[in-house]
Amino acid sequence: MSSSDFRQIAIRTEAGKAERLFRAAISAFCALTRPSRREITQLDDLTLPLFDEVSPEARRFAAAALSECESAPAGLVKRLSDEPVEISAPLLVRSRALADVELIALIGRHGLPHARAIARRKELHPTIASLVRALDRPGTSSEQKASATQGKAADRTRDQLRSMMADGPHPSFSVTPATPHGFGRLLDAALDANAAFFHTALADALAIEFDAARKIASSSDHLSLLTALRALELREAEAFLITSAALPGSFPDTGSVRLFIERYRGLEPKNAIARVASWAKGGDISPAGGRTLKAG
Repeated sequence: MSSSDFRQIAIRTEAGKAERLFRAAISAFCALTRPSRREITQLDDLTLPLFDEVSPEARRFAAAALSECESAPAGLVKRLSDEPVEISAPLLVRSRALADVELIALIGRHGLPHARAIARRKELHPTIASLVRALDRPGTSSEQKASATQGKAADRTRDQLRSMMADGPHPSFSVTPATPHGFGRLLDAALDANAAFFHTALADALAIEFDAARKIASSSDHLSLLTALRALELREAEAFLITSAALPGSFPDTGSVRLFIERYRGLEPKNAIARVASWAKGGDISPAGGRTLKAG
């Protein structure tokens, strides 16, 4: 089928034939050897208005067909990738139209089902692969409750040590970089519906009071949590997964993910530790510049 055939399909307006038009347009596009930029745009323009009118089977067909295309239209790929994994899997596994930052955003929005499909990609970025493994690690609520209990015990121990050292020299504040086990505990706690588990895990990781950790994690400014995670020297993808789990809905689109990465990269660990130190001493945990991580 030629590009002229594709353009003819794009301008038809047969009433009640949304699904037939949707399938035909995608078939014609996939038959093009080297679609032009205009033809890529045309497919988005034609199919996106029909998207909500077609059946799951038609969407599954589209995802499978476009997963093999080198130049799939971005808008349609995005809509299909946000579908349940039963539909989106071919794109998640094979499509080159999905960049690493978009794969991370999809994991943040859809969790384990999309993560498992993405894990099947060839040449998957090692950091994304490690995050998928961490997310897929089995755990039980009883384990998380035990972890929270241990966290409270650690709080009491720290209080006792501070009391014993009240009249002695005060060491400078420091934060120990998170180990893989520490990252796993933070992620497990962030995924729990009970926010107190995450606040406890964060308090233990930073060696600060539970109340300070709660304020950091609950602040309207996501930069407070970013600063805390940067002080732990977590990789940006690890920090993103924890943040998206702890604060669902914070990353509705690719732009908000890019903004997260830019801001996280811009934080120096030593400056982040200094900020956490001030919070540990009772400093104000307030929005920095009044901005959140929402892309605008």
